[in-house]
Amino acid sequence: MALDHSQVPKTIPRPVDDGLASHLLGSSIPADLTLVSTQQKSVKLSELPSLTILFCYPRTGAPGEAVKEEWNNTPGARGCTAEASSYRDNFASLKELGVNAIYGLSVQDTAYQKEVKDRLGLPYDILSDDKLEFIKAMKMPVFEWEGATLIKRCTLAIKDGKVVHVWYPVFPPDENPSHVAAWLKAIAQPE
Repeated sequence: MALDHSQVPKTIPRPVDDGLASHLLGSSIPADLTLVSTQQKSVKLSELPSLTILFCYPRTGAPGEAVKEEWNNTPGARGCTAEASSYRDNFASLKELGVNAIYGLSVQDTAYQKEVKDRLGLPYDILSDDKLEFIKAMKMPVFEWEGATLIKRCTLAIKDGKVVHVWYPVFPPDENPSHVAAWLKAIAQPE
């Protein structure tokens, strides 16, 4: 049965913190790591100025794609399209709060991601890690799905090439931008 990818069912299981992202806070993005964006541009996350939000997700569903119920029952799997759409809807407010750039990242290839960007009207680019270079370099949490390695949902705040905040696990996925906004407001408060 085809599912509405833009909605996050209230019945999906909450992912648990398995500790697989605990090493990320304070880590540096490797200087030689380059990913391709949906604009066919090479992006070096280590060289981006100021604050970048990178939300990593397993995969977005294609229009009309029949998704197995097992996907819904996999903690943290469901909600990629809804999360991407929520970042679209909150793009301007996150920029106003001091975010220089927002990127999505998945292991899907650039052509697939370009279709998603265009279909959803995303104002930001998606980065392809189809060769698993980012995943391996950063030791990102992953899971296997039908023979493919997928990244677990995780959001990184990167400032001048260094990870300064980690959201993991992310749940519910469509509320992740509001969690990022709350953090941005908290760090903007004088001590």
